[in-house]
Amino acid sequence: MTASGYEERAYLERSVDASGLREILKTDRSWVPYPAYADRSGWEKLMGDSREELIRRGEKMLDYPWQVIKATDYLEFERSGNREVMQRPHAANCNALKDLVLAELAEGKGRFMNQIGNGVFYFSEMTAWSLSAHLTAQKNHRPLPDDQEQIIDLTSGEISSILSWTHYFLKDELDKIHPLLASRLKRELYKRTIEPYLTRSYHWSALNRPKGCFVNNWNPWCNTNVLQTMLLMSDDPAEMCEGVRRTMLSVDCFMNYVKGDGACEEGPSYWTHAAGKLYDYLTLISMATQGKVKLFDKPLVRRMGEYLADSYVGDGWVVNFADASAKGGGDPDLVYRYGKAVNSPVMTGYAASLMGKAGKKAGAPRGMDMFRTLEWFASHKELMAEEPSIVRNDVSWYPETEFCYLYDKGNGFFVATKGGNNGESHNHNDVGTFSLYVRNMPVIIDVGVGTYTRQTFSNERYSIWTMQSDYHNLPAINGVSQNPGGKYRASKTACDVGRKTFSTDIAGAYPAEAKVKNWIRTCTLGKDGLDVTDTFSLEETVTAPSLHYMTWAEPDLSIPGKVVLDKEGRKVTMTYDPSQLEASVEKVSLTDKALTRVWGDAVYRLVLKGRQTDKDGSYTVKFR
Repeated sequence: MTASGYEERAYLERSVDASGLREILKTDRSWVPYPAYADRSGWEKLMGDSREELIRRGEKMLDYPWQVIKATDYLEFERSGNREVMQRPHAANCNALKDLVLAELAEGKGRFMNQIGNGVFYFSEMTAWSLSAHLTAQKNHRPLPDDQEQIIDLTSGEISSILSWTHYFLKDELDKIHPLLASRLKRELYKRTIEPYLTRSYHWSALNRPKGCFVNNWNPWCNTNVLQTMLLMSDDPAEMCEGVRRTMLSVDCFMNYVKGDGACEEGPSYWTHAAGKLYDYLTLISMATQGKVKLFDKPLVRRMGEYLADSYVGDGWVVNFADASAKGGGDPDLVYRYGKAVNSPVMTGYAASLMGKAGKKAGAPRGMDMFRTLEWFASHKELMAEEPSIVRNDVSWYPETEFCYLYDKGNGFFVATKGGNNGESHNHNDVGTFSLYVRNMPVIIDVGVGTYTRQTFSNERYSIWTMQSDYHNLPAINGVSQNPGGKYRASKTACDVGRKTFSTDIAGAYPAEAKVKNWIRTCTLGKDGLDVTDTFSLEETVTAPSLHYMTWAEPDLSIPGKVVLDKEGRKVTMTYDPSQLEASVEKVSLTDKALTRVWGDAVYRLVLKGRQTDKDGSYTVKFR
């Protein structure tokens, strides 16, 4: 697939050549800004009030039973599609080790070292650190790990970075238990991360793929973890320079792929692992090169950060296209550090708003990311002193990604709509969809995605209802839905900022069987509310069109021509011409936890079915 927004920026490659990198790269680990293990006053100062909490977390892991992941746990992915049976214990082991390491750094008395040694031994004995769902990248294409082939994926990289920091801080303490622990760990890190990265190209690295090929959040995420391992574990300066240079060329592929408007086509909940991981990578590369390789002054990097603040609706709700969840907002500390780096008051104020009263009392981050936790210690106090602010634009227009957000302060309407194509990362067939929020609450919704299974990223993906255009706010044309693939796309997408109007022709998102010449959807937000007009021209009519709307509130259809949506005190009325359209509603029961934790046990699909079979026509639905 070719990305239409591809631009050969090569920011990192052009910042320094290979020979220049050898001169500025700190290959002796002197770039690390954190105290040595024995520097007790340094850790007390860095961790501050978090020390006691971190020690308590570690104490809970002193008797942690390291969980064995069985062969059948890996194979369950191909047998039933279930990923969680393998992923849950794997994540628990990783989190336990991180908690133990942080507790030992906080206390410094050796009390947690035996369990840390157990964890190091456990991970050294594992055949692979990758997830069952990703082990299908092995040559045998099956999810049982092959000890002859190491795969670098998101989780193996996270584990690699945790273990690299463990070795860096605690090597001497591990040697006191037994010298084989640290030396074995170093060999394993080399075998599982450094050597494979230097000798094999992965799909996510994009190094040996055509220019403009699809590149998603895996790229900065994996490269960030590889970079940490390379910088902390390699003792060969030439090898380290080669590996670091390789990460720079790879991350350039990601920045070349990202469209110039900076939007994250994967949605806000993936921002943390896309732009957020790019920030982590750029921070590390700046540290390791004495600040000589630094890209935070690039407008693209700033736009990628501020996209997240633009996509925040309020009260925890965000604009969610593709696989993104409708709930979120981002990690306040990460957003703050990013905003500070790119000198964005929009981001720093937004980060402070995300904190809220509860956030100010929150402790150090949980989860597997050791680097972000170490960075949290240094930034959290600054964030707590930041003044909260939300900058809300009347129009936020991303012309290359074709995202558009419209806002009216008077009536509290926030509209998110898109053009784009059906070959985007984590794609849903959703070209031309829109979502409506009223005083921060979703009314016309994007349901999002359920728990990931084998089917989610397979040729069965579009058999899942949440991926289909009929379960987005889109028409079925001649009974035909949108197709997946980059060639199914919008055209003539435009935004009139002054009129708060977005329009796009979505005919190209439908296959030939839809027999559609053009279908122009126009969304106009005014003081009275939102008007959505669909104007169409068909080659022939097989059946009348149907307009679909996903709603959180149960639609009240008691009056023809009017639909009342009433949820949690927000009441919206949809009006349409009952001589043109006939309304019906379907309850969609939810059981998947990824959906129920956002929407509860049900959402609804409202269908406005055309009464006539004209080849040319226009429908207008008003929201007030």
